[in-house]
Amino acid sequence: MAEIIGSKKLKVASLFCGCGGMDLGIQGNFSFLGKHFDALPFEVVYAADNDKYATTIYNSNFIHKCELKDVRDIIPSQVPDHDILLGGFPCQSFSISAQNPPRLGYKDDRGKLFFEMVNVLKEKQPRFFIGENVKGLLSANKGKAFPMIVKEFEKAGYYIHHKLLNASEYGVPQKRERVFIVGFREFDDYFNFRFPNPQTLNGSKIKLKQVIDKKANKDDKWFFSQKAVDGMLRVREKMNKGRVQDLNQPCNTISSHLAKVSLNGTDPVLMIDERYRRFTPREAASIQSFPESFKLDMVSENRQYRAIGNAVPPVLMWHVAHALTKNLTLE
Repeated sequence: MAEIIGSKKLKVASLFCGCGGMDLGIQGNFSFLGKHFDALPFEVVYAADNDKYATTIYNSNFIHKCELKDVRDIIPSQVPDHDILLGGFPCQSFSISAQNPPRLGYKDDRGKLFFEMVNVLKEKQPRFFIGENVKGLLSANKGKAFPMIVKEFEKAGYYIHHKLLNASEYGVPQKRERVFIVGFREFDDYFNFRFPNPQTLNGSKIKLKQVIDKKANKDDKWFFSQKAVDGMLRVREKMNKGRVQDLNQPCNTISSHLAKVSLNGTDPVLMIDERYRRFTPREAASIQSFPESFKLDMVSENRQYRAIGNAVPPVLMWHVAHALTKNLTLE
């Protein structure tokens, strides 16, 4: 890590925090698949989300607590002072899948939620911010949405770097592509920043089989019924292929839909001894790179799937946050 003076930590405010993937990643000090991710010089001092189940998971895993609050109800001036603002703003309006049939994109109310993040930036003027969204943001509204979003961030007073990152290239067992937008109030910070290079050595990536629970392979609870299989076979010619996952590759992207995973959809499933099975919530969390110690079972399994599927992979976030610390002097 580059030179960091003293032990001071930069303060972080987290909007749309969900169950805490971004927040865990930026603070560090966790382990995944036997690798320890060091503590980073960031401390979350404020977090908020409007999903009571995700916030229940969050508050069971962090010493600091997040507020159950709609971001639209946040008064920017009342957000605690912070050095970096996080926001994995809701992506329904920008999703590729949400454009067929066409959606209103950023004109949709949910698409405008990022403006709440912009409002906090205008009011509090933190040194940095990090935004995250789906790959579809780049092409939404025939490519018109993303430049508009970047322009709004620039009007708030920030220089912008952005890049599409694939989580599987950073030690996450999942082919999850997400756009990261990093903003800098100071030009020198902007000039010195580089997104992290891929971490996979010799092309090797974390394989799905490294996070599969073999005990679940023996539990009928996780397997699809014969009725579901028969229904799938009747329409298989109309289906998207590639649903069954290769255990020797990273998993396809998981989503909040895992609670209602279907053999007639594109959700990733497993084939175990010629039988189809879904992932357990813990496997889904591991596919997202949450540590084994991350607690989930204070909410229903359906709510666990939803919170985990919507999260930012902590390991990917750690690498982005670590890159931010390079050439960073804390005064």
